[in-house]
Amino acid sequence: MNHANSKLTRALCAAMAMTGASAAGAATVISELLYDVAGPDAGQVFVELYGTPGTVLDGLLLEGVNGTTGSVYKTVTLTGVIPADGVFVIGDDDGSGVSQVPLTDQVANIDFQNGPDSVVLRDANGILDALGYGDFTSAVFAGEGSPAADVNVGWSLARMVPRLDTDDNGADFQGLDIPTPGLVPTNPVPVPAAAWLFFSGILGLVGVARRKMQPEQ
Repeated sequence: MNHANSKLTRALCAAMAMTGASAAGAATVISELLYDVAGPDAGQVFVELYGTPGTVLDGLLLEGVNGTTGSVYKTVTLTGVIPADGVFVIGDDDGSGVSQVPLTDQVANIDFQNGPDSVVLRDANGILDALGYGDFTSAVFAGEGSPAADVNVGWSLARMVPRLDTDDNGADFQGLDIPTPGLVPTNPVPVPAAAWLFFSGILGLVGVARRKMQPEQ
């Protein structure tokens, strides 16, 4: 671990001690989405989930919600177990039963539409997480809080701190010019909201979380 990482770890541990943070596992969330690549999408796009290692995903659903009508246009049934690093990648099927996405844990037809649209993760009891992306001025938003940006072709939307879910897509997600399927910070303890607000400046300085990238204008 480098010096900057060590400093951040100590700072976050101190913050969690001060706020009485719980070590209980957080719910499974959407942590990264690549929905539009340069050229054909088949086999290249992906959805990444983050959650407690050992969580069984069998029966969970990923739904694509059309921003024009608000209807579900795609349903993907998940299967598998979140591995030890907490990261589970669903890579798009290239048509031959395999995916070109690195570190894929499940292969499925997961080519979600470009924005404005939403991707919803749910179980039998209801919605676990949802990500809406694009301009919803005249569209139906099925995400959380405010929408994330509709990023450039080849960019992904990534949750900058995988265990932090403020229920606001616009705050939680940023665009990445280089998608990172299967690669996220894996701090096993959720960062409390108060500690995150205090130390967000530190995260920006040391660059431990994903590098924040804004879409080109």
